Amino acid sequence: MLLAIDIGNTNITLGVFDGQRLRSTWRLATDSRRLPDEYGLLVSSILPLKGINAEDITGACLCSGVPTLTSTFEEVCKSYFKVSPLTVSAGVKTGVHILYDSPRDVGADRIVDAVAAFQLYGGPVIIVDFGTATVFDAVSRDGEYLGGAIAPGINVAAEALFLSTSMLRRVELTPPKSAIGRNTVAALQSGLLLGQVGLVEGMVRRFKDEMGQDARVVATGGLAAVIARETETFDAINPDLTLIGLRIVHEMNMGPPSTSQATSQGEGG
Repeated sequence: MLLAIDIGNTNITLGVFDGQRLRSTWRLATDSRRLPDEYGLLVSSILPLKGINAEDITGACLCSGVPTLTSTFEEVCKSYFKVSPLTVSAGVKTGVHILYDSPRDVGADRIVDAVAAFQLYGGPVIIVDFGTATVFDAVSRDGEYLGGAIAPGINVAAEALFLSTSMLRRVELTPPKSAIGRNTVAALQSGLLLGQVGLVEGMVRRFKDEMGQDARVVATGGLAAVIARETETFDAINPDLTLIGLRIVHEMNMGPPSTSQATSQGEGG
């Protein structure tokens, strides 16, 4: 089985693949202060809850947006699962030609998303990843990574409003009944959620003007489902896109992971 690890600024997402089948996923809060043993004990204790033992893990692949935690999880893989992880970085085969001015500046998670989106949905494809930042990535018809855009994520914007103002407070991120809020809570929900929808629709329209109107749009990330309920922009919602990309990159570089049973179901849990 393959352990896939996506280390983000807010959450760490873990997935275990049995062959090509994504068997289980978990989300942990990102905390760069935690030691390798703390994360190791945590991860090794939650896997058995889904019937997965440490000795079942035969490979690992990770991408990280938090440099201080990259070595932490590399040590976790070696010490607790007895595998040397493939860390997605410059020099790792991805099959994607990066057209960024400086290819090394592109986050590993963005490339992994591009790999998965192109293989699953073809090109041209636009990826919208709702995380700490709302990230837009563009992949050409031929599978080239063209670049993208980065905007503040909903939670970052909400926290900035709370910290920078005296009268505004934290609110639940649920859609308001109308765009015109009749109270402060509804006004904040409208601005944060429907404002994010407007951002997405506007950016996707601009991307399509440059890439072609036939570009498919894929949403991923923790808040993708919330935003998708308020817009018809997306052709697909895939919360596991990054994990699937990690599996694909691992196969490109290390060969397919071993499987404990025949898997003909394809992607999904």
